Amino acid sequence: MAESYDLIVLGSGPGGYVAAIRAAQLGLKTAIVERELLGGICLNWGCIPTKALLRSAEIFHYMQHAKDYGLAAEKISADIEAVVKRSRGVAKQLNQGVTHLMKKNKIAVHFGEGKLTGKGKLSVTDKDGKKTDLEAKNIILATGARARDLPNLPADGKRVWTYRHAMTPPEMPSKLLVIGSGAIGIEFASFYNDMGAEVTVVEMLDRIVPVEDADVSTFLEKALRKQGMNILTSAKIDKIEADTNGVKATITGKDGKAINGEYSHVIVAIGIVPNTENIGLKELGVAMDDRGFLKTDPACKTNVDGLYAIGDITAPPWLAHKASHEGVIAAEAIAGKHPHAMDPRNIPGCTYCHPQIASVGLTEAKAKEAGYEVKVGNFPFIGNGKAIALGEAEGFVKTVFDAKTGELLGAHMIGAEVTELIQGYTIGKTLETTEAELMETVFPHPTLSEMMHESVLAAYGRVLHI
Repeated sequence: MAESYDLIVLGSGPGGYVAAIRAAQLGLKTAIVERELLGGICLNWGCIPTKALLRSAEIFHYMQHAKDYGLAAEKISADIEAVVKRSRGVAKQLNQGVTHLMKKNKIAVHFGEGKLTGKGKLSVTDKDGKKTDLEAKNIILATGARARDLPNLPADGKRVWTYRHAMTPPEMPSKLLVIGSGAIGIEFASFYNDMGAEVTVVEMLDRIVPVEDADVSTFLEKALRKQGMNILTSAKIDKIEADTNGVKATITGKDGKAINGEYSHVIVAIGIVPNTENIGLKELGVAMDDRGFLKTDPACKTNVDGLYAIGDITAPPWLAHKASHEGVIAAEAIAGKHPHAMDPRNIPGCTYCHPQIASVGLTEAKAKEAGYEVKVGNFPFIGNGKAIALGEAEGFVKTVFDAKTGELLGAHMIGAEVTELIQGYTIGKTLETTEAELMETVFPHPTLSEMMHESVLAAYGRVLHI
């Protein structure tokens, strides 16, 4: 006999476990299926442990610049094993936290490989080969995604790494090649650069962090070059091979000339592949796009009755907080609560390199492409007292408004702690605020957040401190 539930969630990442919790809060008898660790990639191998690594690198950076703050620090060194150990400890703590949340909310946890066997039916095979059949009127798929390999050089964890290998390196790389300059590639490039590696970043498009506003990309490239990083844009890998001694690559630069390089390691950060294989989707006729991502409606429903999908197996952006919010939407839809659909334009994005990047909404270019007449405000960190006091005077805040209505279309920031600031603009966009409310808002002094106010003022010719 199959175990019966109101809802089964396949995958326990930030989308899956949040969906399960919200469903349980709404009175649904809920089960969650996980093949590895509760919390999924984000808590165990992604968002959280990478921030622990980056925090260690940040402190190491400050120690090396102690004189800038009137301090002295001598014989400074970094222990990569200890840094990684701390990161893994943080991940373990959060994994235990999710385990506690499952117990607190009386959610049944089944460990093993889950596969759909029919509408409302799912089979779980544990590590010993034992099968358990589950059934529910509704199932949420939250199986996430994995790193995309180079077609001719799959990651081996020795010389060729994905993000997962880069988090638990067998040794500290001396000369590192990073292929791809999205958030993952740039974060690891920043981490290893701060830790002392010689880093080269290769990006096939004409600028790094290409989803960000062009001004942010330009500023970041200058900042990373100043830190000693080698940046190659409009470049492609023509040939790459690895052996026990390292990696050899031939790169064609933007000038069309070949660049031959030898590296100790390479990190491949060229995108993701959805985990949709071997879970019974084709047999049920679940609709996908041409890249293998599942198609869903605003309530996260697939084309199959009772089957929902959230997170990295669906449309971009592929972000943990987007997955969590979708988990809540799906659970509430199943419980008949008629949740609000999520507006992708109100989903913030953060990149935790040095300096940090944060953004929400349309870039200036995208706003113009969409037909808006825009007003743009820009305020530099050097004009902010708190930034100067922190010794973090590099960066800027940029805001984009609809000139006709005053609607905030987008906000783009680069500099210290901007990942903690962006939520102010995100709330503003969600509340459909205009420039008037933002200009009339009182911002505390002295704070970095004052730059957010000044950027709005700048868009309307009222800036005060530059």
